[in-house]
Amino acid sequence: MERRAFIAGAGAVLLAAPLGAAAQPAKKVWRIGFLSASSSPPNLAKSPFRQGLHDLGYVEGRDFIMENRFAEGHSERLPELAADLVRVQVDVIVTGGTPATMAAKQATQTIPIVFAVAGSVAEKGIVHSLAQPGGNATGLQLQADHSKVLQLLKDAVPSVSRVAYLYEPASLPGEALGTTLKSMQSAAQAQNVVLQPVAVSDPNDVPKAFAVFGRGTDGLVLHTTTVLTMTAKPICKLALQRRLASTGHGRVFADAGCLMSYGENLDDMYRRAATYVNKILKGAKPADLPVEQPTKFELVINLKTAKALGLTIPPSLLARADQVIE
Repeated sequence: MERRAFIAGAGAVLLAAPLGAAAQPAKKVWRIGFLSASSSPPNLAKSPFRQGLHDLGYVEGRDFIMENRFAEGHSERLPELAADLVRVQVDVIVTGGTPATMAAKQATQTIPIVFAVAGSVAEKGIVHSLAQPGGNATGLQLQADHSKVLQLLKDAVPSVSRVAYLYEPASLPGEALGTTLKSMQSAAQAQNVVLQPVAVSDPNDVPKAFAVFGRGTDGLVLHTTTVLTMTAKPICKLALQRRLASTGHGRVFADAGCLMSYGENLDDMYRRAATYVNKILKGAKPADLPVEQPTKFELVINLKTAKALGLTIPPSLLARADQVIE
């Protein structure tokens, strides 16, 4: 009897085990939306944001899937793309750039938004304040002053006297545009430089922008915008052809052939954005996560371009550079 009871009991356990395993709920696979006005990079799978998630233990396909939406340089498409992310019910939206962040905010007041890169977020109403964002958005704010980029250009090439300033109006909505242009004009006057602001709203507008530069223009400063970063190579090529000493906010410009660049380390900002997503997926609310400001900045000088322009960069400035392209 004892033997029969043991066999019957063992059989019951074996039969029950698969049923118990089948009853366990499947692990949730998070759906993360990504919205940007730029084009999809060729190495998207190895992006700094994805690397940041990987460093936190997330495995794509097992723990999360990405819903990527790129506007290919046409910011007017962002509202439609943001609405599409809402329709597919992503758990969080990560944005790259101010226009993408504002489009996401307009599309949803409930889905958490993490801006990896955005500027003047309190002034533009994206958050209530940096310390207490409120609402459904938080992330990392750009901090570098574009007037600093102009100052560095003057340090590199003291003879510069007439500078064109390319900017994208969509990235500076409302009062932000007037404030930025006023700041740049003040900085230019302090450097004894005549500044000519020139708007670029579409990648195809770059040659037209160069055509309106005033006579005697010998310098070029580039704003951090999707349109300008997407067209960094043709811009730097045109600047070299025109013999313009050019610098931009962000190392993409020095890498693309401009004379120099200064700005936040954007790869680091995207990696840090992953920590916000991790906290939100674990239950934190964007309203309670203070906005961070960048801690890493880069000054990159392209000596190949300096040589092509016949320029000698002051040794004191070279010593300050984080990287020199030779």
